[in-house]
Amino acid sequence: MVKTLAATDSSPAQLLIRLALGVVIFPHGAQKVFGWFGGPGYAATVTAFSAMGFPFWAIILLMVTEVCGSLLLVLGLFTRVWALAIGTAIAICLKMNHLQHGFFMNWFGQQQGEGYEYHILVLGIALALVLRGGGMLSLDRVLARDRRRGGIQF
Repeated sequence: MVKTLAATDSSPAQLLIRLALGVVIFPHGAQKVFGWFGGPGYAATVTAFSAMGFPFWAIILLMVTEVCGSLLLVLGLFTRVWALAIGTAIAICLKMNHLQHGFFMNWFGQQQGEGYEYHILVLGIALALVLRGGGMLSLDRVLARDRRRGGIQF
C-alpha cells in the first residue's frame, strides 16, 4: 500500500508544484499555530474556528495539515496524502468564506471580502500532486523504489 501511495515519476514539474504549494501553505499554518506572520496563534485560532462551528478535532487536523503537511510536502513524503488534505481544507475555505465574493481577489478594497481565484490555483496544484505524486527529489520515490534494483533514487 505504501509503495502504491508513494509511487511517482522523476518529473521536475511535480517537484516545482510540490515546493510551491508547501511554501505557500506553511505560513498560513504558522499564523494559526504559532502566531507568526501576523497570525492569531493557537488559542485564538481554536476560539475563532470553534465559533464558526468546527469541532476541535477538525481544527487540530487543519493545523497539522497546514504546518506539518506543508513541510512534509516540501520533502515529498506522502505527497498524495498531504496534497489531498490541503485541497480539502482549501475547498472548505472556498465554500464557506470566498464563493460569495466572486472570482477576483480584493486588490483595491472594492468588495466585501476576498474572491476565490487563489483557491482555484491551490486546488489545481493539489489535484495534480494527488494524481501524479511528488516527482523528482521526493522521499516518496525512496519509499516506492524497487528494493531489488539497489541504490537510492530521488
